[in-house]
Amino acid sequence: MSLESALQSLKRGEFVLLFDSAGRENEIDMVVAAEFVTPEHVARMRQHAGGLLCIAIDNNFAKSLDLKYMHDILADSSISNKEMIMGLAPYGDHPTFSLSINHYQTYTGITDKDRSLTIREMANIFNVENKQKKFASSFKTPGHVPLLIASKGLLAARQGHTEMSVYLAQVAGLTPVTAICEMMDAETYSALSVDKAEKFAKQNGIPLIDGKELLEYAKVH
Repeated sequence: MSLESALQSLKRGEFVLLFDSAGRENEIDMVVAAEFVTPEHVARMRQHAGGLLCIAIDNNFAKSLDLKYMHDILADSSISNKEMIMGLAPYGDHPTFSLSINHYQTYTGITDKDRSLTIREMANIFNVENKQKKFASSFKTPGHVPLLIASKGLLAARQGHTEMSVYLAQVAGLTPVTAICEMMDAETYSALSVDKAEKFAKQNGIPLIDGKELLEYAKVH
């Protein structure tokens, strides 16, 4: 399917499947714009993807909240086991993890209702005036939804699902905050193959975007 159909799906609060590349993680993520997330979205990601459900956010937004990457937070901490801190992942990129959060109105934080509230409210903060104050008063850490900070410069700096999903949201004219979850395969106990993802996409009417197509689009636009 075309990139345009994927953008239209995002605008309607629907899922898009996003493949990074065979030379990187070689994984497909389910992606949805965070501002539209409902408990049904979380349930579907849990049932049909099964990976780690995260919130990906724009780098400037993260800076406005005074957020840092977890590997930087740990490197600046007093923990003695600094050798545990991941510098580069096996596929060559630095991890984008920051804090993990729960919205203050959640109970355990892990239910479909709780996680959808956390995700949706994180997107809502983007439009408030004092973002850092609202963030600090609305969320608790550690929680059940990890935050991922997109690299400064997005696709020019890093071509991960974090950057690609945030870029898609920007191009669609939406808040640059997404919910993403890797698609797993219960038969092979590994990431879902592209062939199986294409079949799933066709059966469910979900656009599947290849990262190469997105990179080519970004070069032109």
